[in-house]
Amino acid sequence: MANEMTKIRVGMGYDVHRLVEGRPLWLGGIRLEHSMGLLGHSDADVLIHAICDALLGAANMRDIGYHFPDTAEEFRGIDSKVLLRKTIDLIATKGFRVGNIDATVCAERPKLKPHIPEMQACLAEVMGIDPDCVSIKATTTERLGFTGREEGISAYATVLICGE
Repeated sequence: MANEMTKIRVGMGYDVHRLVEGRPLWLGGIRLEHSMGLLGHSDADVLIHAICDALLGAANMRDIGYHFPDTAEEFRGIDSKVLLRKTIDLIATKGFRVGNIDATVCAERPKLKPHIPEMQACLAEVMGIDPDCVSIKATTTERLGFTGREEGISAYATVLICGE
């Protein structure tokens, strides 16, 4: 049982990016083979962006766009794993660390199930936590909406952060 001095907070994040030709597809910190990639100022990794927003929200530190604006040249084309590491450092300034993450990626293609263990390992390494603390699920939208039409990919993340 946590002692009375432990702070526990929950955060939720969401992100979406358009699929386009001529870009690599990055999800969960790994590059996937696919005919299209996600459009964005950075590498457009929707899963990492949703996780960053959830972490920042839980720590009451605004959102990813506030800390890493898409108008800043220093973030153009940046690897989202760098943004995640910086987010972990930001929440640490308020005394927080990651407890666990539960995330869902919505995409028709490519099929993500075979890549989930690699994504978990990658994200856990970046955040300095056990891979068992990173849950990633994949779903489709049954061909409904922009995701179903393969116009984009979205991701949701819920996080628990703890501090003293």
